[in-house]
Amino acid sequence: MTDEQDARARALIERAAAKWPLRILHVLSDAGSPLRFSRLLERVEGISQKVLTQTLRTLESDGLIIRTLYPEVPPRVEYELTPLGRDLLMQVATLWRWIVERLGDFDARNAVKLTATTV
Repeated sequence: MTDEQDARARALIERAAAKWPLRILHVLSDAGSPLRFSRLLERVEGISQKVLTQTLRTLESDGLIIRTLYPEVPPRVEYELTPLGRDLLMQVATLWRWIVERLGDFDARNAVKLTATTV
């Protein structure tokens, strides 16, 4: 891997692992069909309109979602996962399951650490 590839990969990981992108991708995946902005806003608990807009733009520019504008009055915009977005979620799900299966190990390690610092 070149330094440039490493830098690009790290930037993509940082963007995807930020607070909202994976949650938005998960909501789109669960929906099973395209969602309008307002439906996404309702389903992604705690996100503001501004942050949702910014995150959707980033996900679109990274090729993880498709934004479809329907020329109606008023205009309708829908968002859906791309194959690349679905593939990313599959990879993340594997990591997620690995972590969940080992939560006890992480908890045990933290308990040992806490005990060591209080003694």
